Amino acid sequence: MSLSFLKKVHQLLLKTEVGLLVSLLLMMIIIAIIQIVMRNFMGAGLIWAESLLRITVLWLALLGAMVASRHSEHIAIDVLVNKLPETLKRWIVRLSRLTTSGICFVIAWYSLKFVIDEYQYGGIAFGFVPNWFCEAIIPVSLGIIAIRYLISALLLDGLNEGEK
Repeated sequence: MSLSFLKKVHQLLLKTEVGLLVSLLLMMIIIAIIQIVMRNFMGAGLIWAESLLRITVLWLALLGAMVASRHSEHIAIDVLVNKLPETLKRWIVRLSRLTTSGICFVIAWYSLKFVIDEYQYGGIAFGFVPNWFCEAIIPVSLGIIAIRYLISALLLDGLNEGEK
């Protein structure tokens, strides 16, 4: 496998993240508008719309977190870190990224167990859509975020190079 092939796959995955984020946001806006119009003018709305919109918010939040982790644009309390000498600052940032990665891996692991339990239970979120499918974004997104922060901690600037 060549490095250029891996870069192309990586760029495709990054574009897929953004494409999913934009598509879900547009879908959410359209369904919310349809729901409002139907309730106000027809006296009833779509039965499944509220559930879909709640699940879409979950997906948007986690996809947004993935994009933020890619650009290292998440909320951070770094007032003290910015005042440290550059050498110490690099080690503190590395430790912070390793800790973030570890926490995300743990949450991804337990959320994967949760999704597997939901799959075995067989609950339905709405229509014919199973609960486990709606919740699958949790371990996937947190796993990706964990991997990004691990790579970033090892490279120290891996999240910011050429991905904006």
